[in-house]
Amino acid sequence: MRILIAGGTGFIGSQLTEKLVQEQHDLFVLTRNPERNTNTKQVTYMEWLRKGTKPEKQLPSIDAVINLAGESLNSGRWNEKRKQAIMNSRIQSTRELIRIIQNLPEPPGVLIQASAIGYYGTSSDETFTENHAESGNDFLADVVTRWEEEAKKADSLLRTVIIRFGVVLGNKGGALPKMVLPYKWFIGGKVGTGRQWVSWIHVDDLVNLIDFSMKNSQVRGVLNGTAPSPVRNEEFGKTIGQLLHRPHWMPVPSFALRVLFGEMSLLLLEGQKVLPEKAMDYGFSFTYPKLDQALESILLNRKKN
Repeated sequence: MRILIAGGTGFIGSQLTEKLVQEQHDLFVLTRNPERNTNTKQVTYMEWLRKGTKPEKQLPSIDAVINLAGESLNSGRWNEKRKQAIMNSRIQSTRELIRIIQNLPEPPGVLIQASAIGYYGTSSDETFTENHAESGNDFLADVVTRWEEEAKKADSLLRTVIIRFGVVLGNKGGALPKMVLPYKWFIGGKVGTGRQWVSWIHVDDLVNLIDFSMKNSQVRGVLNGTAPSPVRNEEFGKTIGQLLHRPHWMPVPSFALRVLFGEMSLLLLEGQKVLPEKAMDYGFSFTYPKLDQALESILLNRKKN
């Protein structure tokens, strides 16, 4: 297959690219800085989102499009400028990608669009599946709602799959290295009340879900990209401590995080219990359905056979 990827150089994108290369696909990766990457026989890096760039003029016929582009949520305090950058990066990249699709000589077969479980808002007791239509009412829910509305404009052009990512676990990026660090310093403990839900997914499973959704024509609409066994923050931390043989004893108070991070503390102090009902109905099988399996593979480098 010939696959166009936006956001293919980030944490998730780089691991997806590696898998697709192993499967012998030809990849065209859209990036603002193609000069930082080296083209190979199977991977071509192309500039986009700069004035005058029209990558569609250089592209061959494309079979599938994957959009992972968007400003990181946790790389700075959420002042008004930062929040606008988070919103704009998702809307503008999705809008531009659909423009590119519209101008290709032939329409691709599928668009796989990244999204986030922030769509549901936060709750300590409710369980969310893809059948939950109502979005939350905080900043993240607003971002995701508008992001998905932009992506759904592609519905009339090609099969569209929107995957709402949970907390993606891996050792090359994402939230986990920061979550593990206090335990390495022997100061790990619950964050806030410890009762907030963490709906997580191993990066390998997320990459496989993207691949599965791309190749199976019956898959369409919204999928939750989370493992089937979310846990509360307290259990998440205890599991890290047990695997690393470190104590789980020093809590981080909510007020301290709110002072340090402001509104961005929402990422640490609030959560939602999200289940991947549709992915499982479609027959997707998780390699790491349980947290201890996932963390063991990452922290102790013990991959399942």
